[in-house]
Amino acid sequence: MSGATFSNADTGPKTAEPYKPKAIDEVTLKEKVDDLVAFMEKSKFGMMTTRQGASGLLVSRCMALAGKEDGIDLIFHTNTESGKTDDLTSDSHVNIAFLNPAGEWASVSGQASILTDRETVKKHYSKELKAWLGDLGDGKHNGGPDDPRIGVIQVRTVTATYSLATGTSVGRSIEMAKGVVTGSVPDVSKLREISSEEVETWRQSAKMVTQ
Repeated sequence: MSGATFSNADTGPKTAEPYKPKAIDEVTLKEKVDDLVAFMEKSKFGMMTTRQGASGLLVSRCMALAGKEDGIDLIFHTNTESGKTDDLTSDSHVNIAFLNPAGEWASVSGQASILTDRETVKKHYSKELKAWLGDLGDGKHNGGPDDPRIGVIQVRTVTATYSLATGTSVGRSIEMAKGVVTGSVPDVSKLREISSEEVETWRQSAKMVTQ
C-alpha cells in the first residue's frame, strides 16, 4: 500500500512508488545547495508560477534569473506594471521551475517580495532591460536604472527539489532498456530535496560568512 492521501492501488508491503527510494540522493547540505545553484545559474531561465487573485488560476511565465542572495534566495527583474506584480500582491507564494534538454529539473517553492527601492534596483540592473521596457520619451520612463517601472522580485526560498542525471546518455538508455526487460527501476538520476529547516540553516550560515 502506498500510504499516500490519494491511492488507486494496494501493493501490500511493497512500495507503489519505487522511483523515489531508488533515486533519492543524501549528500551534505553544502553539496545540495551548491549543485542546485549551479544548475539554476546554468539553466538561466525558469518558469515562475503565480496565482491570479481574481480567478485563482495558476499562471506561469518565463523569467531570467538575475541573481541570488544569502546563497539560496533568487532575484528576478520585473516591470512593476505587469500582471505578475498584481498576482504577487494578492498571493506571495510562488514556484520557480527549471528544466534542461537532458531532463534535469529543479523546483523551488518560496515567497516573493516586490522591491522598488532604487538601491536594490541599481544593484541588479541590466542594460538589457531597456529592450523590454522601451523608452517612452518623457525623460523618466526610459528603461534606465531610475525608471520607476523597473522593480526586483525577490523569492525567499522555502523548499527545493531537484533531479540531476547520472552517467552518460548511452548509459541511461541502457538502464532504461534494462528496466523495461527486468521491471527494476533504472538508475538514471539522483533526486535531492532541501527542506525548509535546511534552507534556514543555510541562510543563517551564509549570513555569518558575510558578517
